[in-house]
Amino acid sequence: MAEPHHHQTETTATDPAPADANIKERKVSWAKLRRVDSLNMEAGNLSFKPTHHASTQVSWGRTMSLAFQSIGIIYGDIGTSPLYVFDSSFDGEIKHKDDILGVLSLIIYTIILVPMIKYVFIVLWANDNGDGGTFALYSLICRYAKVGLIPNDQPEDRQLSNYRLDTPSNQLRRAQKIKHTLERSMVAKIILFLATILGTAMVIGDGVLTPSISVLSAVEGIKGLGQDAVVYISIAILIILFMVQRFGTDKIGYSFAPAVCTWFMLISGIGLYNLFKHDITVLRAFNPIYIIDYFKRNGKEGWVSLGGVVLCITGTEAMFADLGHFNVPAVQISFSGVVFPSLLAAYIGQAAFLSKFPDHIGHTFYDSVPDPLYWPTFVVAIGAAIIASQAMISGAFAIISQSLSLSCFPRVKVVHTSAKYEGQVYIPEVNYLLMLACVLVTYAFKTTEKIGHAYGIAVVAVMVITTVMVTLIMLMVWKTKIWWILSFFVVFMSVEMLYFSSVLYKFTQGGYLPLALSLVLMTMMGVWHYAQQKRYVFELGNKVSAGYVEELVKSSDVARLPGVGLLYSEMVQGIPPMFPHFISNIPSMHSLVIFVSIKSIPISKVAVEERFLFRQVQPRIFRCVVRYGYKDPIEDSAEFERQLMENLKEFIRHEHFMHQGADADQQAPLIAESGPIFNRKSTSSAVHVEEALHAPPRVSSASIQSFGAGRSANSSDGVRVAAPNGAEEEMRAVDAAMEQGVFYMIGEVEVVAAQESSLMKKFVINYAYSFLRKNFRQGEKMLAIPRNRLLRVGMTYEV
Repeated sequence: MAEPHHHQTETTATDPAPADANIKERKVSWAKLRRVDSLNMEAGNLSFKPTHHASTQVSWGRTMSLAFQSIGIIYGDIGTSPLYVFDSSFDGEIKHKDDILGVLSLIIYTIILVPMIKYVFIVLWANDNGDGGTFALYSLICRYAKVGLIPNDQPEDRQLSNYRLDTPSNQLRRAQKIKHTLERSMVAKIILFLATILGTAMVIGDGVLTPSISVLSAVEGIKGLGQDAVVYISIAILIILFMVQRFGTDKIGYSFAPAVCTWFMLISGIGLYNLFKHDITVLRAFNPIYIIDYFKRNGKEGWVSLGGVVLCITGTEAMFADLGHFNVPAVQISFSGVVFPSLLAAYIGQAAFLSKFPDHIGHTFYDSVPDPLYWPTFVVAIGAAIIASQAMISGAFAIISQSLSLSCFPRVKVVHTSAKYEGQVYIPEVNYLLMLACVLVTYAFKTTEKIGHAYGIAVVAVMVITTVMVTLIMLMVWKTKIWWILSFFVVFMSVEMLYFSSVLYKFTQGGYLPLALSLVLMTMMGVWHYAQQKRYVFELGNKVSAGYVEELVKSSDVARLPGVGLLYSEMVQGIPPMFPHFISNIPSMHSLVIFVSIKSIPISKVAVEERFLFRQVQPRIFRCVVRYGYKDPIEDSAEFERQLMENLKEFIRHEHFMHQGADADQQAPLIAESGPIFNRKSTSSAVHVEEALHAPPRVSSASIQSFGAGRSANSSDGVRVAAPNGAEEEMRAVDAAMEQGVFYMIGEVEVVAAQESSLMKKFVINYAYSFLRKNFRQGEKMLAIPRNRLLRVGMTYEV
């Protein structure tokens, strides 16, 4: 176990000087300012730039274009549901003709209530800076209340919280009360976290079941094939589908929207044809009385059949999970204008066909297709099934990528496959595990009916979790009137729990699959998150004092090696305990040492010019926070080194420039503070600088956020600001160290439970977490660190 080091607390307590104060009274001691740890203040200070999904100024032309694209990306799953819903709702036979109207009425009002009212008009607005999904809901709640298991209220997180001042009201008092209750209850925090990872696990489960049921239901349309042949053809299609994932969805993305639009045109046209040809009276199903009659007539069997009816809304969660690609109006337009009427027409047409041919319940969709359209419909159905599979596979990749940033999933390689669509990622390890699971599920279950039993549980469980979390957001964030909140919760929770009870009835017939898969994933995510949280707390409690580093610099026993040493740590505040451990074993350090902390920010992207933050600890020793959003790719080592050093030199330039200007009793040169160049609060001891900037006097730290790579400091009139002599000398030293090579040091930390820990904690930390850490990617692979310049520093943490 590393010996704990006493550390000094670095705080900031500066107030702006009055605007009418005397120049001498307004001078600030730069020596004191240099002791202020501005890194902690500014590590979360991002300028959020509006994107296409967050901006309210998106043109109608752009919105309509996004609406068209969304049809191909997010509706493949719900669009292919007509292939199997009626077959899954009836157990091989239709006992009463009016049962068709009862099931149709259930389908109609389920689609109206859940996808249309709940998701399209309510849940879509519960996005986190334009991104949707279970983790986005959790991230939003964590930023309005301190409910995260890993603290999110540090100085570097605080300015991300998007808090705003609210006028006093009953809604505000209620929100504050709920917030404080959640913050004080560890049980509530754990339940919220478990609900989040359960929802995530269920979405990943959809990534297994959607390809299986969609492809299998489409291939079943080939007449004359036996069941085994259908299964093997489906498996071959699934293998091909997963093998091409590495090319990225962007390569085939342009064909998605036209193909799915063609599919919706076909199913709606076929539905209208069947309606007018066979039985137009099925439109009576819009009267909900047929639902009541259906349950009266069938009793328990009617309740069991809900497990098949609920499949009509599979893929609904994709509207929310994939919101980051589009905007809310685009999804609302595409669903209301294209998807909703097409689905209603398809289901109504199938009901009309069944009312005349009730014996065709086994293959309702394909039997209802007119003969001239049969093969074209089959080909388009295969394409739509593949697209539906692609959407859920991509969704599984995206949600795992998000969970990585919140320390909820073991390290895996995330490949960003598209420069155009920032959310398109590919995870090789997960891809092949999903392929293996899909093949096994298809081979074992063989029919869409059996897979449907498992599919329903995964679909409804995610919806229930979304309802609970959106209710919390309505209470704490939106501060909606209580009557609206109660109406939302009671109506949708009642409907979804009714469906959930029905799908659980067939637990032994396949329903156990998503629950078993989710249990494995939840256990893995929970173990990883728990151990990471314990590791974080240990490092925070054992960080190194500034005095210790100063002694090392002055010590003659510590040799200085040529080159740049980058010591990676997960800590943002202070020096990690592995540094003195390294010095005690190898009493040397490089001529330029930078403590690098990779900070995952709970937003999608961080601009390059806002990525690096520096603070000087001692001469030639710096701390740097490198901030990434959960959709930002990690650069290769050469590009990362270039960006890091360019930003470091700009930091040195401005640090020396402002320090020199504060010491001299003369006019400080004018520095432009436009756009993303500084993104900071300025400080100057000379009043005329602030007057020249036409801004009230402000005080902050001497640590300044640097330019983006390759950018130069310019004054407002375009004249380059000359750096002080000391800065030029230090920048030359940086270049010299860079020429001698960049070397990486990363902690090979072994986390073990303390001797006095419980047996459960010892099992979780010493065995489960250790197994995950050894069998997933190591840190240097995640950070693109070249192995020939890597030095591992072994250390044991007792937590």
